[in-house]
Amino acid sequence: MAEVIAQSLNPELLSYLQTERFVMLTTMTPFGTPYVSAVSWVYAPDLSTVLIAAETQSHIVANVQQNSYVIMTVFGVGSVFAIVGEAFIKKERMENVPLKLSLLELRIKEVRDVMFYGSRLSYAPQYEKTYNVKAAEKLDRQVMEALKNA
Repeated sequence: MAEVIAQSLNPELLSYLQTERFVMLTTMTPFGTPYVSAVSWVYAPDLSTVLIAAETQSHIVANVQQNSYVIMTVFGVGSVFAIVGEAFIKKERMENVPLKLSLLELRIKEVRDVMFYGSRLSYAPQYEKTYNVKAAEKLDRQVMEALKNA
């Protein structure tokens, strides 16, 4: 059973979410069904907020405009966490990035440890870029810098 451990991030999760991370973001469609997306452009500026960059024309942005409730699933810090909250579009178009990205702000309501009983996450999921690595790294730096300065 998922345990509500806090109404905000703890310092360890805050630190973890201050660099590019692989997370799953669940939004709700206008029909009330969950829509799950893998996202890596996230940044937690404080214990109660996570900023997310998403393509302006994405389902993420469209869904959040219709229904603000979201869950961000984080794999790391030895466990799996469901960060529950409300998201809104903070900026329709982010500045200083070459893509058309919107800035979303997730206001955290609760953090749940959802790892199954008697286990620990040995390591966080890893991924690799499958297109031009230098271009991807440059874009990631630009987006993460824009999130940090938002």
